Amino acid sequence: MIFHNLFLFSELSLLGFITVVILVAIVIDLIIGDPMWLPHPVIQMGKLISVLEKRWNQGNARKIKGFFLTCTVLSLVFSLTLGGIYLAYEIHLAIGVVVEIYLISTTIAIKGLYSTAIDVWLPLTQGNMEEARKKLSMIVGRDTEQLQEGEIVRGAVETVAENTVDGITAPLFWAVIGGAPLAMVYRAINTMDSMVGYKNEKFEKFGYASAKLDDIINWFPARITACTMLLTSIFIKGSNRKDAIHITWRDAKKHPSPNSGWPEAMVAGLIGIQLGGVNFYNGIKSEQETMGEPRKVRTVSHIKQAIQYMHGGWIGFVLLLIIITFCISK
Repeated sequence: MIFHNLFLFSELSLLGFITVVILVAIVIDLIIGDPMWLPHPVIQMGKLISVLEKRWNQGNARKIKGFFLTCTVLSLVFSLTLGGIYLAYEIHLAIGVVVEIYLISTTIAIKGLYSTAIDVWLPLTQGNMEEARKKLSMIVGRDTEQLQEGEIVRGAVETVAENTVDGITAPLFWAVIGGAPLAMVYRAINTMDSMVGYKNEKFEKFGYASAKLDDIINWFPARITACTMLLTSIFIKGSNRKDAIHITWRDAKKHPSPNSGWPEAMVAGLIGIQLGGVNFYNGIKSEQETMGEPRKVRTVSHIKQAIQYMHGGWIGFVLLLIIITFCISK
């Protein structure tokens, strides 16, 4: 964020200004999401990563080449974002604010995450298993062709819980720290991890740096999100908070990711279902430890409940930001 113009906001602290920018960015995402007619920076990031991966992910020293991929992409994203915002603010303060709000809004995906979950929920409520499997296959990497209702629900709930961090609270967290430049850097790291951060023969070495950096930058947001999900669950009927605390503390570390287990275990505990277990990837069986207790049979209604916890997680985070801003301003 370009700080030298902020003296015009005599009634607002710097943190207060950032809070307002983030709130407006959230409103924009909630209203329009990611329309196809607007240019989206993440698409351009993906194209850049794809080009560099094809050129560098071969031969020897792949771990070093992957490190250079990470440095190259992050340097370009940070410098272009900072430079673009700087020029926008130099033209006019209002233009700078609008550009920064738009860029931050592209890093969050509240409407998008809600829509993808509803796309699975709706055909399930209509008994259209084939369509539900098809919609789930668009948001998970596992095989979905043979999944029954309970496993489709598990895939959708896990996706909503995990992506509450990746798609909402983590970019908001880094936007608080450093405005649009750091929010865009976060999105670049997350995009690299989703494209090259796989533990297989092709990407294990090349994607090592991206995957580790993604683990580091999500560490704090993941744990904050689990806490805000718990705190806001008092407004959600049927939440089992006592179980959720115990289960999250016990099971979060079971997840292959050091961060994804926190929101997933919290949601599993709050709902009273079990997540994790057996998945198939291109016909190959993969066993993951389970999280939560199977107190309830997984049903389509649990997708809607997971969406409620997703909203509670990010709303709680924003309220926490507002409270901190108010306290500092005092």
